[in-house]
Amino acid sequence: MLDWIKSLMESLGYVGIVALMFLENIFPPIPSELIMPLAGFTSAQGKLTFIGVVLAGMLGSVLGALPLYYLGRLLGEERLKELADRYGRWLTVSSDEIEKADRWFDRHGHKAVFFGRLIPGVRSLISIPAGISGMNLLTFLLYSALGTGIWAAVLAYLGRLLGENYDKVNTYLGPVAYVVLGGLVIVGAAWVWYRKQRRGRPESAR
Repeated sequence: MLDWIKSLMESLGYVGIVALMFLENIFPPIPSELIMPLAGFTSAQGKLTFIGVVLAGMLGSVLGALPLYYLGRLLGEERLKELADRYGRWLTVSSDEIEKADRWFDRHGHKAVFFGRLIPGVRSLISIPAGISGMNLLTFLLYSALGTGIWAAVLAYLGRLLGENYDKVNTYLGPVAYVVLGGLVIVGAAWVWYRKQRRGRPESAR
């Protein structure tokens, strides 16, 4: 994969970075932890500018966030509530809880999108709840751009710093994504268990 990334970046330059970061949001096996450090290393060689590399990475990430955002919009809160009412016993979530979650996202969604863009394993997925909640598109794009801009700049700078060892960034940051996703799975499983336990108690015990 690294050879393919290098080839695309060498042949297309900034356009290659935009394309790779777009795909990285949709196909997680293409890691930004390889793309942006390589782009940063390339800028250190004078083939590209550092600012151009960061802007290209940010643009590609923002564009790549849109398909998942619109997937969330397509699914929508009402559709989720219908599914919860129909299969709530198995989903362990009610339409009221979805409505509460949507209200929370209305209040704090911009923070969630911004910080989510800085967390491996969450960067792409945060677009879906933003779409489901109907988050304003311009707000979504603004906070996505801010978060991904910082992420792209940090990775590109590490690539410049490490020089020919730019691939070490992925070696150390790559496992972080698995840790984060593993943590989310554990939290999700604990929440499902808690909901089942709570629903199994008699009203007097609550």
